[in-house]
Amino acid sequence: MRTLFTLALLAWATVAAALPLETIKLPPGFAIELWARVDNARQMALGGVDARGGVLYVGSRGAGRVHAVRFDAGYRAGAVTRIAEGLNMPSGLAWRNGALYVATVNRILRYDDIDKHIDQRNERAPAPVVVTDTLPRESHHGWKFIAFGPDDKLYVPVGAPCNICAPGDPYAALLRMNADGSGREIYARGIRNSVGFDWNPADGALWFTDNGRDMLGDDSPPDELNRAPRAGMHFGYPFCHGCEIADPEYGARRKCAEFEPPAQKLGPHVASLGMRFYAGTMFPAEYRGQIFIAEHGSWNRSQKIGYRISLVRVKDGRAVSYETFAGGWLQGGSAWGRPADLQTLPDGSLLVADDQAGAIYRITWRKP
Repeated sequence: MRTLFTLALLAWATVAAALPLETIKLPPGFAIELWARVDNARQMALGGVDARGGVLYVGSRGAGRVHAVRFDAGYRAGAVTRIAEGLNMPSGLAWRNGALYVATVNRILRYDDIDKHIDQRNERAPAPVVVTDTLPRESHHGWKFIAFGPDDKLYVPVGAPCNICAPGDPYAALLRMNADGSGREIYARGIRNSVGFDWNPADGALWFTDNGRDMLGDDSPPDELNRAPRAGMHFGYPFCHGCEIADPEYGARRKCAEFEPPAQKLGPHVASLGMRFYAGTMFPAEYRGQIFIAEHGSWNRSQKIGYRISLVRVKDGRAVSYETFAGGWLQGGSAWGRPADLQTLPDGSLLVADDQAGAIYRITWRKP
């Protein structure tokens, strides 16, 4: 007679088989597996980890929910719990000092002592504290990726509420504030829609992805990977795109030479979202300190591109190359999945959130 454990393994194998992971191509020595199923998985945030395991928190933009995924000491995923729901595009998450910060369109909420509640296997998070409720309410580019920087401030993007327009502050900007919502300021401007950023562990400089404007053709403009090592920089939107493309509506107002050029031009319309500097030790040395980017994939191009994990190599604080690391979610013009975010686990493996397939994958490396 089959045990419940055996039946659970069989059910999991059936779920995993429904996703064609065999189509994902990786460099030699790397492997990818289905780690967890999470509805509409977007940004991930790692909670506390100890000898018993830990918790990964996952925002679900379209579903309006936040999930918790428990994992054991071997980094195997276990129960997935829905801890909050009914939120307005809760895409972005950040974990700090035991509290989970959740970004909706116009509010940032804080759930205190969240790990303790999850350890007690509660079905809901505690009542949230409102950190701020004064962010713009427009839903166009209103979802957010958030993170705490080395300065212990919370960084929050506010996208342009349009394809192309000149809305003024605080739109098309990256804000930062204290953990309690006070001291809000604009860190950088001219950013159409950033849905991913991280700090270089080598020098502390901020790098971020930016989605280029639409309706300038299949191959223009590029998405951008930008570097902002200090406050006050301007990256061109809406006047200039990709360092050298003057906008047909706004380009006459200011010259491209006035703005910061991209650290690396990315593919046109690839929808670059979450990005991470790889700080783990599992992968070979040539990947350490390099940038992985989740390219969600184009919706506005006659031939689709993106739908992959790209790799930007960095040397002496500069981007020096741009290549595919993991591809295969796009097959024959049809996509079965869309990478949205990345997160490194303490063992050095790399998690990939896929909001279309409702999945989180784990990429590992073993010497070939």
